[in-house]
Parts: sequence; structure tokens; C-alpha cells
Amino acid sequence: MGELTFRKRIALEAATIVSRNIRKEHPLRQLFWECTLRCNVSCRHCGSDCRKLSEVKDMPREDFFRVLDSIARKTDPHQVFVTITGGEPLLREDLELCGKEIYERGLPWGIVTNGLALTPDRFESLRKAGMHSITVSMDGLEENHNWMRRHPQSFQMVDHVLDLFVQHPQIASDVVTCVNQRNYDQLPAIRDYLIRKGIGYWRIYSIFPVGRAANDPMMQLSNEQYRSMLDFIRQTRQEGLIDASYGCEGFLGRYEGEVRDLFFNCQAGVTVGSVMADGSIAACASIRADYHQGNIYQDDFMEVWENRYQPYHQREWMRQGECKDCRYWRYCRGNGMHLRDGKGQLILCHLKRIQEASHIVK
Repeated sequence: MGELTFRKRIALEAATIVSRNIRKEHPLRQLFWECTLRCNVSCRHCGSDCRKLSEVKDMPREDFFRVLDSIARKTDPHQVFVTITGGEPLLREDLELCGKEIYERGLPWGIVTNGLALTPDRFESLRKAGMHSITVSMDGLEENHNWMRRHPQSFQMVDHVLDLFVQHPQIASDVVTCVNQRNYDQLPAIRDYLIRKGIGYWRIYSIFPVGRAANDPMMQLSNEQYRSMLDFIRQTRQEGLIDASYGCEGFLGRYEGEVRDLFFNCQAGVTVGSVMADGSIAACASIRADYHQGNIYQDDFMEVWENRYQPYHQREWMRQGECKDCRYWRYCRGNGMHLRDGKGQLILCHLKRIQEASHIVK
């Protein structure tokens, strides 16, 4: 196994057994709702290509509530966490009504936001509507963040949002940073800034080549930078001043168990489902439309969840191309589903990036 220690191999084998059992049962535990494709910024890396005026109308909340009713008939709604995303969910004037109804149906919920429209009054109204969690994006200090978000006031508003996080510790909150060529060297400064602000949780992602980021070289790290980013996360975790972790995507070889709390295990379509703005029934909201499993306007959500997600549970079809003879297949199982193109081909292999940066032969 080369770069994997004996101890890490044992841990990975144990995680593989757990993963196999979860795939067999595939209990719904997280549901993303893409409530709008409208957005008040125009981020350089957006995978949804959201804009201020979207051709796809906001989904009527009553239509989404029918999905929740379908879930409640089949499983305990208290076990399913609803994450409201977009676009920018704060552009919905009825967001509090949506959240209140979700909460009254017994499902905990939270939002992912760019923070631009999150005033203290709006935060308080969302809290009263039952909001359990909130994630905000911060992609660098002021100049680099505003460059990424293409909005001159974006960083200033995020700074205020972080103060709200600290003032309301009962709401689970974290900060997400997408690493690119502009902010790569700034990671230590971002870390120190978040620590000074009193932020406890920081998730760091690399940007995969989809959407606007596909043809922008500023969005992509070199293999050496990617490996160094993982080294930085590992060091930050060891220091213990902020709970930093790498995003959920990608099997990371020798970095497994060191840069995030759990071993890699793509949960798309296994415990994670999504309802997209047009009603499509998906898995992780980052996955291409090629892998949608149905539509709420024609199908019952839980019937689809229970019977149509085989491509996510049985992944042998992914064992092609560079994955075909990979000795780490049993741990990776073809990487994240969002990194498969319409023909099923792998777009990006995280392990290969690490190995090439370390001059390791796969």
C-alpha cells in the first residue's frame, strides 16, 4: 500500500465496512433544497451560474412542503436535516415562512449564504423561525474576497455576519473558504483573522473544474499547491486554535484521517438527497443534471429515494479509465459523484494530484 501506514489501513478497512452497511440501508439524513437560482453576487467559481434574474422561477414553498410530507410518511423527520441553498436563499422574502413550516414539520434546518443580505434583524427573524445552522463563505481577506465575489461590499458584510455567529453560539455556524490562486498564499492570514473574530469552525475546499471555474486558471491550484494546502490544514488542526477541515470530496491517501474528522465516503444518494429549483430530484447539489433521478412534479420523492438511486449505491460502473486498476478502489470507490462527467468519466482524481506532487507512482 506504499504511502499508507498499517494503522491507517486498519482504520480505512473499518470505515469501509461501515460504509458498506450504510449503502445497504441508505437512510436519508440530509436534504438540500435549492430554493432559488437568483443571486445578488456573481462569483467567479459558481457551479450553478446563478444570476440576479433567473429563467428558473423560485420553487413555490408549498411544492417543497409536499416533499417533506413524503419524507414524514416513510421516516422520522427529526432525523433529516434540511439545508436551504441557492442561488442566494436570502433573496426569498418568504424564507422565514419556509423555515417555520419546515421546523413545525419536525425537520431541523439551516442555510448556506454569501451573507450580503444578512442584517442583524434578518438573522434574528431566521433564528425565531427555527434556524439551526448557518454557513457563510469567505474567500480571502477583503481585496481577494471581493474579487472572488465580484462585489465591493461583500467582505464588509461577511465581517458583520461573523460577529453575529459569535453573538449567537446556540446556532451552529461555520465559514467556508474556496482556495484559488489569489488566496492560496493568504491562508495563514485568513486563519488568524477567523481566530481573532472568535470563529470555531472553518471548512476549506479546493475548486473543481465545473461551471464558471472550468475555464478559469485562477481558480485551480497546482498539484504542489494542493498538497501544501492539505499540509496547512493538518498543521492547523494540530495547533487546535480553530477546528479546520478539508471539504468532503475526494480520497486523500495518506492524508485520510488527518485533515477532516471522517474518512472519505461520498454520501451523495446514500444519506444525502437534493431537490433542485426546477423540481429535479438529485443527490448532492453539486452533481450534474445527468444524474438526476426524477422530478417532484412527476414523482414521489421517497419512492425515488428508495428505488432509483442504484448508480450511487452500486458503483462498479465507475471502475473504468484510471479507476479500473487503482489499488485504492475499495476506499475511494470512484471519488465524489460530482466529479463524473455526463459519460461517467472521472474529471479529477485528488489522490493522483497528491501522488504527482509527491513523486509517488500510483
